[in-house]
Amino acid sequence: MDDREGSFVAVRRISQGLERGSVYNSSSAEGVPGSAAWLGRGLSCVCAQRRDSDTNSTFDLTPAQEECLQSLQNRIDVAYDSTIPLHQEALRDLWKLAFPEEELHGLISEQWKEMGWQGKDPSTDFRGGGFISLENLLYFARNFQKSFQDLLRKQVGDRSVWEYPFAVAGINLTFMLIQMLDLEAVKPRTVVGATFLKFLSENESAFDLLYCIAFKLMDQQWLSMRASYMEFNTVMKSTRRQLERELMLEDIMHLEDLPSYALLSQ
Repeated sequence: MDDREGSFVAVRRISQGLERGSVYNSSSAEGVPGSAAWLGRGLSCVCAQRRDSDTNSTFDLTPAQEECLQSLQNRIDVAYDSTIPLHQEALRDLWKLAFPEEELHGLISEQWKEMGWQGKDPSTDFRGGGFISLENLLYFARNFQKSFQDLLRKQVGDRSVWEYPFAVAGINLTFMLIQMLDLEAVKPRTVVGATFLKFLSENESAFDLLYCIAFKLMDQQWLSMRASYMEFNTVMKSTRRQLERELMLEDIMHLEDLPSYALLSQ
């Protein structure tokens, strides 16, 4: 399958900001042969096909690592539910962090498209990533405000006329990381997954931090490849490969040691 295949909502960049673009529909909803289709409107899942060798062995965990993995898996299992007040408030908090100068008119509003949601109701986009994808965005906004705003408003670099939608790309990144780290398995089946659990046992926010690193890295790849919306899947696969390479470096003791972590301070 051509890397450019998949479905994607393009956002046209204009001088005064972002506006809703048109929808590109391909003949397939899959980003990679053998992967699961993205559960959402118009965006395909981007995850590498599992190699047979990945399932031939597992890595033993310490009790602390098992506890951390279970806790993260519990977060992954939580679906976004628009009827739960806690979830509603989290979504409102995201808006306040993204657009502190603009009052939100409602949880269902055309305003959400300004953030890169596919429609006026963000809950329909969360079906693929769950509540953790919203938590990831909140962590990014609270802990790396400048980077969050730069990506949201596409303020850095020579941007494409047709840009990726920020929020939906964020959900796709959450899903990609879950797949890359094999987080739904009882025990990690890859060296990358086992390495990440060492970081997680030392920092309970490791997944959220890696998400922020991945988002900045994805945007850097987007710019360096001078990509447009049809190349989004290619950019995501390149981002995954780079993250895997960095996690395998011998001198990495903490996530902050990853070369791409420096992108968050730019």
